[in-house]
Amino acid sequence: MFFVTGRSRTPSGLIELLRLFTVVFFAGLGYETSRFFTDNGHGNVLGPFNAVAICIVIGSAIGFVVGGIFGRTIAATADRAEVALREVSADTLLAGALGLVCGVLTGGGIAWPLFFVPNPLIAIPLFGSVVAVLGYIGFRVGANKRDGVLAIFGSRTGVAPRDEAVAGMPRVIDTSVAIDGRIVDVVRAGFLHGRTVVTQPVLAELQGLADAGDPQRRSRGRRGLEVLQALQREPVIDIDVLDDDHPEIPDVDAKLVRICLDRGYALLTLDTNLAKSAAIAGVRVLNLHALSLALRPPVVTGEDISVQLIKAGREPGQGVGYLDDGTMVVVDQGKRLVGQEIAVRITSVVTTANGRLVFAHPVERPAKVAGS
Repeated sequence: MFFVTGRSRTPSGLIELLRLFTVVFFAGLGYETSRFFTDNGHGNVLGPFNAVAICIVIGSAIGFVVGGIFGRTIAATADRAEVALREVSADTLLAGALGLVCGVLTGGGIAWPLFFVPNPLIAIPLFGSVVAVLGYIGFRVGANKRDGVLAIFGSRTGVAPRDEAVAGMPRVIDTSVAIDGRIVDVVRAGFLHGRTVVTQPVLAELQGLADAGDPQRRSRGRRGLEVLQALQREPVIDIDVLDDDHPEIPDVDAKLVRICLDRGYALLTLDTNLAKSAAIAGVRVLNLHALSLALRPPVVTGEDISVQLIKAGREPGQGVGYLDDGTMVVVDQGKRLVGQEIAVRITSVVTTANGRLVFAHPVERPAKVAGS
């Protein structure tokens, strides 16, 4: 008896069972071969053995060898599959299982004519092979199309599909985003792509600002229109203009919230109050103001921090240390304090192409009072 060596955790009994099925298949194949090449197969060919017996023995021997190779291959494949599935989520496995069931049913429907083969030793293995292959294909398709499969069967299984990421949803731009203009840099940096919707109410509001008598309002309106034109030229983003679906709603922000709810869009805004009210109404919100706060510098000018000086700087008298996030801190007159952890006061924060650079100087410690 052959056993799996190495680190395989597949039971040897499963391998022997697969070997048995393979032996039976090849024995049946040998029996059918003997009937094909002889009239009745009952004449002795080798001593007491007739053609049927010899073909069955040869087929069984071939099946024994092939079955061992087949079983060990399946065992190794199962072990690799176990390692690969460790990182697969439960909902993906569930969708794959549903696809597996559909594949097995489809395979059974396609392969049932094989039972018209007179010999079941031929028909059953072929039927099982077709069902297994289509079941595997169904599992792969179900796992890859997880969200769609769970959306179809979610009501029956009690499992809802995974929510779509807000960044991947079509998004509606409000007036504040267009006027601010930083959205163009966000798109060019690769953090925003796909379908973006500009509504007629927003265009009308920007046009009204651009035609205003106040120079400041006119400048803001023109800037917003220029930003939308710049977005149209970006290849990674698709700008769609949407008509006013709700002319009965007078407020532009309320129109945007209603459109997002009706069409399942996300709202892209810089208005914190609009973001809060839209989120309460059930709209998925992308708040650029929250993004800017998340990316704000870890330190600000005038703040006192502690830093470990580890080397001298490029300029005379400078010492260099680093914050926990790797930001370089250049301390004026800190060379003499290299190797010490000192308190410094931030004088400026400079953003460069390679990251942030913080400049500081040592905090003057109060002199000790005599006798204290």
